[in-house]
Amino acid sequence: MGYQLVWFKRDFRCEDHVALVEAAKLGPIRCIYVVEPTLWLQPDVSLQHFEFIRECLQDLDTQLRLHGGAIEIHVGELSEVLTTIWRTSPFQGLHSHQETGNGFTFTRDREVGKWCQSQGVHWSEYIQFGVVRALKNRNTWQASWQKHMEAPLHEVPKIQFWKDPLSSIQAINSAAEYWTPSNMQAPQHLKHNPPLRQRGGRSAGLKTLNSFLKQRSMWYRGGISSPLSAPDACSRLSVYLSYGCISMREVVQATNDELLLTPPHASRKKSGLTAFMSRLYWHCHFIQKLESEPEIEWQNMHRGYDGLRENEFNDDYFNALKDGRTGWPMVDACVIMLRETGWLNFRMRAMLVSVAAYPLWLHWKPVGDWLATQFLDYEPGIHWSQLQMQSGTTGINVTRVYNPIKQAQDHDQKGFFVRKWLPHMRQIPDTWIFEPWNMTQELQRDIGVYVGKDIPKPLVDIVIATKISKNRLHALRNLSETRAGKKSVIDKHASRTKRTERKSSTIKAKDTSAQLTLKF
Repeated sequence: MGYQLVWFKRDFRCEDHVALVEAAKLGPIRCIYVVEPTLWLQPDVSLQHFEFIRECLQDLDTQLRLHGGAIEIHVGELSEVLTTIWRTSPFQGLHSHQETGNGFTFTRDREVGKWCQSQGVHWSEYIQFGVVRALKNRNTWQASWQKHMEAPLHEVPKIQFWKDPLSSIQAINSAAEYWTPSNMQAPQHLKHNPPLRQRGGRSAGLKTLNSFLKQRSMWYRGGISSPLSAPDACSRLSVYLSYGCISMREVVQATNDELLLTPPHASRKKSGLTAFMSRLYWHCHFIQKLESEPEIEWQNMHRGYDGLRENEFNDDYFNALKDGRTGWPMVDACVIMLRETGWLNFRMRAMLVSVAAYPLWLHWKPVGDWLATQFLDYEPGIHWSQLQMQSGTTGINVTRVYNPIKQAQDHDQKGFFVRKWLPHMRQIPDTWIFEPWNMTQELQRDIGVYVGKDIPKPLVDIVIATKISKNRLHALRNLSETRAGKKSVIDKHASRTKRTERKSSTIKAKDTSAQLTLKF
């Protein structure tokens, strides 16, 4: 008997899994995940991603077993694995979700398409987020997103599995032996696995979603900017969306349902949920940019900015940033928190990129590769768009420069965050906690902490360096040829909502006629 092959990628769930549902309609199915060695040699992945996926696969295998199946783990390049499976037991069709990933997955999917064509196998790809493949006109995107999010969730169907599936979860454990920190052959970035990172799997994702909707959302407004309150105030769902442990449609509809159940007097919670809902829209908006133009992973969105920073890269500055030794306490504390937890709130992420791009004048690509390995929730579509936006190379966004001293004063007034992650700062008085280089020699001697020895000096004068970098960027931006290239970027990537006249959109609540108005 023939069967359908379901290829799991970054979609570790059974619920609202369109590929699984559609394949099951056609007959017996066989579920696989492939550990691709070349993928794990790319500069934007790390051991923490591998370990998170391993946890997701273990959880997925448990889910499939409840339906009489299992997930098979194969190791090898995709076309080779498909060829091996095909020669042993030919399948009638291949099913998977669409993926907007890094350059490697983009090229790999093209190769898979060629393989399927050569074998006469139909490959069905299904929408994962509200992202449209081969989008011809950005003006139609918002309506498409809306339609996708309003569609009913796909329940787990009655599944007939091919033969008697055996779980091969041990295969990923064997593959992991190569990427262990003790293996000297493994690339350095593959040894990074923060001890305090979030754990993988749908079960953990649902628990996180529930705690946010029921309780933590009341702190979302006003709580997501400070690195002190953000770990609880933020949804913390980004990684579970990135790896498809829960679907975007599930989260949108669950949030909408919770809003309808929230009483009018619970204004803080309603405000938080409404703000969160709008960010779910922007999540897909940014991924669409990479889907429409994969090249923005490695080249400037506006080509008029080519050469702006690429030829002046300062490796010493970059290494100091990665080591948390820039001399700006808020920056260094954020780097250490990120290293230990794999997560940082959005404002502090933006600050890190801003510091790299302006006072340190570092090109966004190497910085982006490094940050991709540090962010457990690395989502290529959002990541590279944001790197370029914060670095000023999109050509369509207002220059965003975050002063780390002001950010510290605004969001860590008493220095609790800085002192938590930088033990050498715990003896510094509040007056100097964010600018320790201004302490007198006498004070340094009294507390036994010396700038330049115990505490790094700032790499540059931040005011002067930022002013020079902004002037350079704006001088290029004001050139007629640069301004002329702006329109094509707007046509392809810009949001169609106006700043002065925000449009509204509605999402119908599940099983009810009530509607929620979203302000985008």
